[in-house]
Amino acid sequence: MFEFQRRLPFHYGWVIVLCGILTLFACLGLARFAYGMLLPGMREGLGLAYDQMGYVSTGNFAGYLISVALAPLVIRRFKPRLTITFGLLLIACCMMGISQSNSLQTTLILYVLTGIGSGFANIPVMVLVSHWFRRERRGRAAGLMVVGNGVAIVFSGFFIPYLNQQFGAQGWRFGWLSLGLIALLIAVIAACLLRNDPAELGMEPLGAREEISVDNLTKPEPANGGRIIVWLGLLYLVFGATYMVYGTFIVTTMVEEYRFAESSAGMFWSWVGFFGLFSGVLFGALSDRIGRKGGLVAVFSVQTVAYLLAGSGIGTPALVASVVLYGIAAFAIPTIMAAAVADYMGLSKAAAAFSIVTFFFAVGQTIGPGAAGVIAEVSGSFSASYLCSAALTSAALLFALFLPSPKLQS
Repeated sequence: MFEFQRRLPFHYGWVIVLCGILTLFACLGLARFAYGMLLPGMREGLGLAYDQMGYVSTGNFAGYLISVALAPLVIRRFKPRLTITFGLLLIACCMMGISQSNSLQTTLILYVLTGIGSGFANIPVMVLVSHWFRRERRGRAAGLMVVGNGVAIVFSGFFIPYLNQQFGAQGWRFGWLSLGLIALLIAVIAACLLRNDPAELGMEPLGAREEISVDNLTKPEPANGGRIIVWLGLLYLVFGATYMVYGTFIVTTMVEEYRFAESSAGMFWSWVGFFGLFSGVLFGALSDRIGRKGGLVAVFSVQTVAYLLAGSGIGTPALVASVVLYGIAAFAIPTIMAAAVADYMGLSKAAAAFSIVTFFFAVGQTIGPGAAGVIAEVSGSFSASYLCSAALTSAALLFALFLPSPKLQS
């Protein structure tokens, strides 16, 4: 088997990327981003208020936060392959369980567990990028992986309305069941194909070794590792606190505030997925070329405009432009972060560093949707939440400008 893997006409790192695409398709694309499409039907079926919708979403992120805290220990003990497989299996079981739920409490508990599974799948699969690809290829490899998020959004944007048309008020239940079965299949694929390290196959990471000069060896570190991790973590926190406000509630905004038909809202949500297909690859390659700092500044700029347009209340054209811009930048920050932690901290510390910055991210996304739901329940609109998101990403843009450059890492 290993001999076959070594004799492939391409580097096995690309098989890892394919597994990463499928893993993110399931653990984030289906388990998280499809929630916005399922939410209108769930709200009717379970009688949820705006703030309760936000609490369920926040529960998922709280579960994710728990798994982020545990991930370094779990990955060290069980290695990425087994951790990812377990995470995907947990997601599959819980999503199928939600399809049978009849109460807010049961749904919340199962969605918290789904969040735990998402963290156990997402963090180690992104860490694998730093093991299978050297610095010059990391941004692009991570960017290709997050294509899975965009594919899942396109898929759910068409698939969920189709199920609702076929099964009416029970469509959201069939949606959760179907997505759970898909996640189960992906768990089996990941278990069969993933490998923890190129050394398991007698291979080297993909990419050229960098020549490190004496100047580079003696060049002082511009900031200590702890400071850099906090810096990146705060930027990731802002991303987490803002992008899921939009991702959770934009479909509900279209249906309830702009009076879109559910099928039309689903089509616009699919646009997010379509443009998201290019998000990680575009900004990952850009960050390879201009540096992680420049890439972060570019992403936060695009997101700020998207949130301003969503909160402006100008009308449908502004909302459409907002959807396009959100999709273009939606998955760029995770791509850049996965590459940045390896650049700044090196391979030996990449897994722990990525877990720490993802903890910040999880805190942000735990706070964001719940706060937005409360604001919407009070004001009767999500416009204020989108404008608050724009203010936060503007601050992050300025904060990113002062990031130092990393030392060269292979």
